[in-house]
Amino acid sequence: MAGLLARERIVAKPGFNRWLVPPAALAIHLSIGMAYGFSVFWLPLSRAVGITAPIPCPDSMSFFQRMVATTCDWKISTLGWMFTLFFVFLGSSAALFGRWLEHAGPRKAGVVAAFCWGGGFMISALGVHLHQIWLLWLGSGVIGGCGLGLGYISPVSTLIKWFPDRRGMATGMAIMGFGGGAMIGAPLADILMKHFATPTSIGVVETFITMGAIYFVAMLAGAFGYRVPPPEWSVAWTPRHRAITTEHVPPGSGMITVRHVHVDRAWKTPQFWLLWGVLCLNVSAGIGVIGMASPMIQEVFGGRLIDLPGVAFSALNDAQKAQMATIGAAFAALLSLFNIAGRISWASLSDYIGRKRTYFIFFALGAVLYASAPTAGRIGHVGLFVALFCLILTMYGGGFATIPAYLADIFGTQFVGAIHGRLLTAWSAAGILGPVLVNYIREYQIDRGVPAAQAYNVTMYVLVGLLVLGFFCNLAVGPVDERYYMTDAELARERGLAASGKG
Repeated sequence: MAGLLARERIVAKPGFNRWLVPPAALAIHLSIGMAYGFSVFWLPLSRAVGITAPIPCPDSMSFFQRMVATTCDWKISTLGWMFTLFFVFLGSSAALFGRWLEHAGPRKAGVVAAFCWGGGFMISALGVHLHQIWLLWLGSGVIGGCGLGLGYISPVSTLIKWFPDRRGMATGMAIMGFGGGAMIGAPLADILMKHFATPTSIGVVETFITMGAIYFVAMLAGAFGYRVPPPEWSVAWTPRHRAITTEHVPPGSGMITVRHVHVDRAWKTPQFWLLWGVLCLNVSAGIGVIGMASPMIQEVFGGRLIDLPGVAFSALNDAQKAQMATIGAAFAALLSLFNIAGRISWASLSDYIGRKRTYFIFFALGAVLYASAPTAGRIGHVGLFVALFCLILTMYGGGFATIPAYLADIFGTQFVGAIHGRLLTAWSAAGILGPVLVNYIREYQIDRGVPAAQAYNVTMYVLVGLLVLGFFCNLAVGPVDERYYMTDAELARERGLAASGKG
C-alpha cells in the first residue's frame, strides 16, 4: 500500500491529459463539502430525545453534565460548535501537514482524508446513538476536521502546477466542489432522515452511517485519480493582467511573480498576514450565516414560507415544521449552488481583472448586501432575502477559490499548497468568530425577548464591519520584497526533495 501511494507512482506519463485531474479533485471536494450542509441536522438533533419536541436540560446542569446527559436534548448553539470544530481542525491540519503533502503527494493525502472524513461520520453515528455530543465533536469535528484539511488542500498545488496559464480557473475547479457538497448532501441527508425515521428515532444514526460509507468510497476514487506533472512539463502562457515579476523586473512592478518564496519565509512577510486577514474577515462574514442557513430562514419568515403569513415558527405544528425543515434544507442547498458557482466564476474572472480587484468587489459589494438583509426580512420579502444571500454566497465561495491563485501570484508556485495550508488557519479563526457571532447574538436577543424573526439583524450589521476591515487589508497587499525569494540553489534542492518524495 505504501508503494501504491508513493508520489513517484502518480507522476503523469507523456501525453497525459491535464483535464483528467479536476474530476478527481471534485470527487473529494464534493464529499467534504457536506460540512457546509450540516445545519440540516441541527433541528432534528435538537429533539433527538424528545423526538417530536425538544426536552430542555435543567438550568441547574453544568456544562460537563450537559455533555454526557442522555435524558435531555442539545441546544442548537451547542450543536453549532461542531461546525466550528470543522474549520478549526481544517485550518490546523492544513497548516501542520501542508509541507508534508508537497513531498508525499496528493494521493497519499487524499487517502488519509477519506479515512478521517468517512470514519468521522461513523463515530458521530455512535455519538447520536449513545446521545453523547462529545463523540460527535470528536468524530465529525476533530477527526473529520483533519480529513477536511487534508482533502481541501490536496489538489490545490497540483492543479496550479497543471494550469499555470489559468490559475484562478484551476483553483476554482479545485475548490468549487467544496462549496457544492451541501447542494447534494443536504437534500440527501433530508431524504435519508425521513426514510430512516421512526416514532422512536429521528433517523440520524442510519443517515450518518450511509453518508459516511458513500463519501469514503468517493474520496478513495478521487485520491487514486490524482496525477502530478513531471519536472520537465510546461505550457506556454501569458498573464492577462499586470506585469510578471522576474529576476530582471523589479518585484514592485507587478502582482505576479515567476520566482518562489519558501513556506518557512512566507509567514514572515507582511503580505502573508494581510492575506490572512483578507481570508479571515471574508470567511467570518459568510460562515456563520451558512452554519445557520436552515434555521435562519425558517425563523425569520415562519409560516410565510408555507402560505401562513403572520404565523411565527414556534406556533407551527409538527407537520408544518416538517415542511419548514424541507424548505430550510432546500435553502441551504440553494446557497450551496451559488457558493459553487461563485467559486469557478469569480476565480476565473480574477484571471482577467486581477485578484486584488476581485477582492475589492467582494468586500465593497458584500457590505452593501449584508446591510440590506435586515430590511428584506422586516418587509417579509422572501425572494429579496434569498437573492441577497445567494449573491453573498457567490462572493464567499469566490473568496476561497481566488485566494490560492492570489498566493501563487505573490509567493510563486513551489510551495503554494503548503503556504495555502498555513493561511487556512485564518479559516479556523473565522470558524470560531463567525458561528459564535451568529449563534450567540441570536440567543442573547431571544433571551431578552426579541422575536426570533428579528434576532439576526444586529449580527448582519456586525458582519458589515468585518467586511470593511477586510477591504483595508486587501488595499495594503503588494509584491513581496526581494530578500524573501529563494535562490536558484535553494529551489533546485527543494525540487529534488519533492521529486524523491522525501523531506
